Amino acid sequence: MAVEVGDGAPDFELKDQHGTPVRLSGLRGAKNVVLVFYPLAFSGVCTGELCQIRDELPTLGGDDVQVLAVSVDSMFALRAWADQEKYQFPLLSDFWPHGGVAQRYGVFDDKSGLATRGTFIIDTQGVVRWKVENAIPDARDIGEYRKALAAL
Repeated sequence: MAVEVGDGAPDFELKDQHGTPVRLSGLRGAKNVVLVFYPLAFSGVCTGELCQIRDELPTLGGDDVQVLAVSVDSMFALRAWADQEKYQFPLLSDFWPHGGVAQRYGVFDDKSGLATRGTFIIDTQGVVRWKVENAIPDARDIGEYRKALAAL
């Protein structure tokens, strides 16, 4: 079942690239969240998207915005990728149960075993205020994130 605009964002806890647990509800009341699901670390389109987020993060919404990027990769693969690309935001491992969080958000492709390119902007109260989902090969437009965050 897909999460829609106006829904409460399903809470979850996943480990980041350093093994630190990150709980979505832990950001409630403090940060708007850009929750970015992507298929795989080290792939071309994913690297392009996340590098663009890395480079444009300061203009996405300031100190009250937290990017959380989620894939089915292991924590160890995410650490190597984060180190290589110098990502400073959390890369969360939805490794086990395989794609469980992506499934809860309705952005898991059962045929490939990967998350599609789903993004959810969640306000400080935990409500989904904007979403987009692209097919696995299709990059998202970061300009749309900026517009959605400005509207909060």
